[in-house]
Amino acid sequence: QVQLVESGGGLVQPGGSLRLSCAASGSIFSIDDMGWYRQAPGKQREPVATISSDGTTDYAGSVKGRFTISRDNAKNTVYLQMNSLKPEDTAVYYCNLRLMPIATKKWEGYWGQGTQVTVSS
Repeated sequence: QVQLVESGGGLVQPGGSLRLSCAASGSIFSIDDMGWYRQAPGKQREPVATISSDGTTDYAGSVKGRFTISRDNAKNTVYLQMNSLKPEDTAVYYCNLRLMPIATKKWEGYWGQGTQVTVSS
């Protein structure tokens, strides 16, 4: 059984910083791509940043230069460092991992439970 646990959300003033973490646990054979998505009230979920197994990163235009995605393969964890936060970054942030559970030996997508990020003065 695989679980993803997110942490690090909260309330921050404009211009502030937050660091999100998403740790995968359970019987995992391998992890491929990792990513962060967000969903603001009344809007569709959108990709924020992704990182491949070889470390290649990709960012949404609205966060490029402000957010940094990274991964620690030894800890099965993906991070999102968010700097210079803006009110429009307010959303629920979800991690998504493409991984292979030992039980199935098939690539599957897993979502975290979501963590609220609110940017407001």
